[in-house]
Amino acid sequence: MRLRFATYNIHRAIGVDRRFRPDRIAEILQDHSPDIALLQEVDEGVPRSRELHLAEDLAERLGYPYWAVGHNVSLRKGWYGNATLSRYPIKRERNIDLTIGNRKRRGCQHTSILVEKVTGHPHRLEVFNLHLGLSARERERQAGLLAHSREMADLEPRTACILGGDFNDWRSLLRAFFVEGLRFDCASDHQTQRGPRAIKTYPSISPRGGLDRIYYRGNLRLLWAYRCRHVAARVASDHRPLIAEFELH
Repeated sequence: MRLRFATYNIHRAIGVDRRFRPDRIAEILQDHSPDIALLQEVDEGVPRSRELHLAEDLAERLGYPYWAVGHNVSLRKGWYGNATLSRYPIKRERNIDLTIGNRKRRGCQHTSILVEKVTGHPHRLEVFNLHLGLSARERERQAGLLAHSREMADLEPRTACILGGDFNDWRSLLRAFFVEGLRFDCASDHQTQRGPRAIKTYPSISPRGGLDRIYYRGNLRLLWAYRCRHVAARVASDHRPLIAEFELH
């Protein structure tokens, strides 16, 4: 069975042209048709985004029957955080607090998703959707918090698991922690003569950094991964979406 994932920092659906256009985000996601979409910087009830519930709005536009939001930041009016849209039932949702000290609030949304296999038997898929901080030291501590969280630590190594989002990891300093420490593989790496390099997704107009990543482990086999080249993705957000397809076996 094939499953397609996308991770996309949608920047509140406010593009680099400073226009609030959720229709562009919906068009880009529709073009790739992921089974599960991991979104970051998603507003809910915030004036800058017309007080829309962006996760619900995008789910309705795109026909996703299931969605969940993990609030990270409480504003004067409204919230924003991470959201997961799914074609399969979301049976559990938790938000893991990754905030370090008095820095900006950050989090990782954990969803347990039941995927119907061809045989008709449901298969549980654990999905982690995160947005890490801006400093290397902060990200290192956040990775440790995630690894020691009950949601991550209690998982069996063979359980199908996806970890994606905006890692803000310009120099790939966390790759070894996730690959060697937590036994994930990185779907968003491509091999070069100098070793693995991240697919570049930021800034959207001319990507130079691989900030958006997808890691995986368990009974998933990577088929392919690439950066979105949709024309609208150059301006719809300051990030490009990253898409990866897996075989669940």
